[in-house]
Amino acid sequence: MTYQQTLNFLYSKLPMFTRIGAAALKKDLHNTIELCARLDNPQHQFKTIHIAGTNGKGSTSHMLAAILQKSGYKTGLYTSPHLKDFRERIRINGKMVPKAFVKDFVRKQKKNILEIEPSFFEVTVAMAFEYFAKEKVDIAVIEVGLGGRLDSTNIITPELSVITNISLDHTNLLGDTLAQIAFEKAGIIKPNIPVVIGEKHIETIDVFKQKAKLEKAPIHFAEDTLKINHQTTKGSFLTVDILENEQAIFTNLALDLTGTYQQKNILTVIQSVLKLRELGFNIPDRAIYQALKNVKKLTGLQGRWQTLSKSPLVICDTGHNKAGITEILKNIANIKYQTLHMVIGMVKDKDIDGVLALLPNNAIYYFCQPDLERALPAQELYQKATLHNLKGKVFNSVIEAFKYAKEKSHPKDLIFIGGSTFVVAEIL
Repeated sequence: MTYQQTLNFLYSKLPMFTRIGAAALKKDLHNTIELCARLDNPQHQFKTIHIAGTNGKGSTSHMLAAILQKSGYKTGLYTSPHLKDFRERIRINGKMVPKAFVKDFVRKQKKNILEIEPSFFEVTVAMAFEYFAKEKVDIAVIEVGLGGRLDSTNIITPELSVITNISLDHTNLLGDTLAQIAFEKAGIIKPNIPVVIGEKHIETIDVFKQKAKLEKAPIHFAEDTLKINHQTTKGSFLTVDILENEQAIFTNLALDLTGTYQQKNILTVIQSVLKLRELGFNIPDRAIYQALKNVKKLTGLQGRWQTLSKSPLVICDTGHNKAGITEILKNIANIKYQTLHMVIGMVKDKDIDGVLALLPNNAIYYFCQPDLERALPAQELYQKATLHNLKGKVFNSVIEAFKYAKEKSHPKDLIFIGGSTFVVAEIL
């Protein structure tokens, strides 16, 4: 098969969550274990850091990978979903896996794939592990796909586990309370392996403490010892001072990820770095400063409060649940603009009404749907939105909605694009 035929095989022949939702998920880790066993368990041939969480796990994964990379470690990075190119999911030192490797892996494993019948995600996880082992990475940052306990990535034994935060998302799969969702995320906590928890919440603290105690895993809540003392946004950088037990440990730390929610993620990242240092990793301060100033360049991260043009100001963000949208609205509130235009599309299995209830009714809306089976039809989104006093028009595609928003906007306006990772992907 050519590279494109290989991708078509992966996309069309395998159950894929982004396409069909819950039906693509497997109820246990059997397929991943079996597929990796036939590859001689590549996941045990390199060190890993495992990252879970409802929001922020992508940014946190990329920041940690950038820091390890600037510290001189050959660093693998596995994330999902991709925005523009399938190969974004699997990187080493920021470079995407070669097309030739993807093609060869699928060709060699096609018999096993047809026998085991894994999902798209299970195959890509095995592919990533095989690539990282073959290229002899020093360490790989592995982002959980969904949940944690039953996620395909959860067959690794990491040096460190990280859980960024817990909020309500995928409630039909993970549970409809924060405690139930925390239980699923806590599934990545391993015996005697330290775990860092980013945000504390009264409903989830005990869940994490009990699981950590059961596994004899040292647990560290970033908010217990770290805090941001001072923060400013200047141009394309968010600059913060970080205190540990009221003592400054980083001053004027500049991040090229400027969303206000990165203030939460940076504490998780720094707590993780402090723990990695205790574990024997050589991570100099200068590497941290250099890495965080260049995360996008070093890792290829996109879609996090990303400015696409200046006049009018066009910004996209992949936040797609109530917690994510809340943070987006905080960022919008910090911007001076004349009129707010919102290009919005969503997928069916989200808390649609919960998100719509948060959106400002003084904006002009351009309702659309991303090009996948799980997409909520734009007309249906429009109908739900009218119940929340949101006014706008329906469009046949994301691109059509964006083009119309640009036509109707003035130079001092703000166009925001989001509601779904897949809406952002189509714009990018």
